[in-house]
Amino acid sequence: MTRFFPSCRDTSRRDAEPARPVIGVVCCNEVADRPIQAVATRFIDPLVQYANATVLLVPAVADALDSRSLATRLDGLLLTGSRSNVAGDRYGGIDAEDNALDLDRDTVAFDLAAQMIEAGRPVFGICRGLQELNVLFGGTLSNADVGHHRETSNATAYETLFDHVHDVTLQTGGLLETAMAQSSVTVTSVHRQGIDRLGTGLNVEAVATDDGLIEAFSARPCGGDVLAVQWHPEWDVAVSDTSRAFFFLIGQSLRNSTSS
Repeated sequence: MTRFFPSCRDTSRRDAEPARPVIGVVCCNEVADRPIQAVATRFIDPLVQYANATVLLVPAVADALDSRSLATRLDGLLLTGSRSNVAGDRYGGIDAEDNALDLDRDTVAFDLAAQMIEAGRPVFGICRGLQELNVLFGGTLSNADVGHHRETSNATAYETLFDHVHDVTLQTGGLLETAMAQSSVTVTSVHRQGIDRLGTGLNVEAVATDDGLIEAFSARPCGGDVLAVQWHPEWDVAVSDTSRAFFFLIGQSLRNSTSS
């Protein structure tokens, strides 16, 4: 039998090792025999391994949290990709007939991201996360003309879904171009919406090489970094230097925020 004998710590002294920054990761509402909160583990692992962060899962249940209060406790926030899309009424758009929506995720992501940004905390986005942040800043999305950026069949097997890749051109002197030390990269792309009009105050970080679709942006409106990519750096992070660079950027931004 295991027994616990508490050894009380003197909390008035700082630990020898600095605490890892805490990053919130917003969940999605899914159903696995019953309603659940879900985040793919592949989004969590790189935050631990390369950003050296502690991960806190944030439920996408609108009534379960006080966004203003939570924003004071998190050092950063990641809005992940998802099988759902941002609802069209968020940006004056029309939902495609086969759109999967997650209205509670919309509410939590928009409210918490806004509170974090206004508090000067860094916020990051991947795929759906980029789309959420673009809409938060007043931009719009399109359901059309992104077919060659993704697998087009809903029946595509999961193990081959992320085989789809294409090239993006990085903005000269941008955060990504500087961190990745390349002018263009090949990225894993799976999405059903794309940026139509870029949000106010967002700076383009990357565009699709073939058609110019905006693939990444950045901003720093209140002192904390906002950085989002349309592609999936978490998918191939174990074998891709450029994908690891994205998560190193997250770690650097989190530490800059906690030290300021």
